[in-house]
Amino acid sequence: MAEIPIRSFLASLVAVRKIEMRHEVLLLKRTQTLIGEWCQVAGSIEEGETAWQTALRELDEETGLRPNALYSADTCEQFYEADRDAITIAPVFVAFIDNSAKITLNHEHSEYRWVSFEDAIEMVAFGGQRRVLRWIENEFVKRAPSKHLLIENI
Repeated sequence: MAEIPIRSFLASLVAVRKIEMRHEVLLLKRTQTLIGEWCQVAGSIEEGETAWQTALRELDEETGLRPNALYSADTCEQFYEADRDAITIAPVFVAFIDNSAKITLNHEHSEYRWVSFEDAIEMVAFGGQRRVLRWIENEFVKRAPSKHLLIENI
């Protein structure tokens, strides 16, 4: 009996800011893999890193941002990759960003947008991304996140 491998080598991060009474999500337009698609921050875990350290590093590398607070989203993004015949599972993190923070994009992205959760759900390409965005809106915006998910000393 053959098995499909399950791989976990990525971390995913959704950046959120609050402007007046509305929360917005940061989406980045990709220039390398998934060219032209709007995505959240994500990247490969490097040797010696925890998944949350990867999420912070990728946020800094891709946008120049540092969060006011970082949480485990208490969920994972998962998808099947036909070219690898493998299932990929990536832990998701939520970063709360100061609304005055300036973004500096790296070469992996051509533009960025802060958008409502509703708009973000329409802009992303994959159902898994939409599921994660709905989860984060419900668990981190519509209600206060559990203090047990806060990652200390970032």
